[in-house]
Amino acid sequence: MDSSRSLEYVLSMQGGEDDVSYAKNSYGPAAALASSKPMLMSAVDSIKLTEGGSSHIKIADLGCAVGDNTFFTVDTVVEVLRRKLTVIDGKSYQPELEFEVFFSDLPSNDFNTLFRSFEEKVKGSSHKYFAAGVPGSFYGRLFPKGELHVVVTTSALQWLSQIPEKVMEKGSKTWNKGRAWIQGAEGEVVEAYAEQSDKDLVQFLKCRKEEIVEGGVLFMLMGGRPSGLVSQVSDHDSRLRHLFAILMDQAWQDLVDEGLIEEEKRDGFNIPVYLRSTEEIAAAIDRCGGFKIEKMEVLKIADPMNAKHQELKDPESYGRAMSNSVQAGLKPMVEAYLGPDLTRKLFQKYAVRAAANKEFLSENSYYYMIAVSVIRV
Repeated sequence: MDSSRSLEYVLSMQGGEDDVSYAKNSYGPAAALASSKPMLMSAVDSIKLTEGGSSHIKIADLGCAVGDNTFFTVDTVVEVLRRKLTVIDGKSYQPELEFEVFFSDLPSNDFNTLFRSFEEKVKGSSHKYFAAGVPGSFYGRLFPKGELHVVVTTSALQWLSQIPEKVMEKGSKTWNKGRAWIQGAEGEVVEAYAEQSDKDLVQFLKCRKEEIVEGGVLFMLMGGRPSGLVSQVSDHDSRLRHLFAILMDQAWQDLVDEGLIEEEKRDGFNIPVYLRSTEEIAAAIDRCGGFKIEKMEVLKIADPMNAKHQELKDPESYGRAMSNSVQAGLKPMVEAYLGPDLTRKLFQKYAVRAAANKEFLSENSYYYMIAVSVIRV
């Protein structure tokens, strides 16, 4: 898990459709999608394709994962494009317009579940389109030059291409001892993540610059943080906090304290996520060139788990729900590192910790997403 090559084959959302699957626990990204839908529609509507152009419109969803969110995004894009491109200035235009959608994610993604549900999702729909799967990292080229008209990526770009190499140097200032992520880590650790994040985003944009036609649209929705916010997940006044990182560190420490793993084993696991600031995103777009920012907006999303406080009557049920939600995003990567037995025990510890955390049970949590719309120029 210490290289981009190995991470590419273990990093994925939890497949299938059971209680810990991403398909059953993606209400966080769903809330962000709902909040950003008006901006997505506006972004797609700003596409600048010339009259008499191609009647074959190509759309790519990068980091598509699996579940209802995937189809919600694509349906929205197709609906806006169909309405915009079939009627221009009050007259009919290309009534035979056809859409091709490429669902792309890492090879470890559960494409089987995605395409098993595809026929049911589009059956009888007025938003029909042709579909194909494209496995591969969006930090590299995925399509021929000038191939795509619209590219969307939602709740994916906060994932890095790899764990920063500096963070894997045992005993160094960048060795992230005692933590699974960078919230609360030493400044050198956070800086190493920031450097990797910047490199990744510029590389992502360079690839899309080649693949998107002039006048085409790139819409990005990613975990992020507002201008001036140094901490990855804390609010400005520190009253609203997302305790995911605290509970995860506690669960890993429980494995150490019970003699199930060594400290070094714990310290070698790092979650490859970095929440960029608006300034970092804008700077990467500017350095890449070839894109014009149409709009960038910070969205403050109420964690859907807040509603579980009322829905679930006892702390134990809430703890299990929290654990299921975290497993949906992390289980494949943790299992590749620890194996199935220790992974099961880790998330059991996480559930117990979540159930016992009175602050988490009594206070609402929030997180930030950043939506960015750019035009290929």
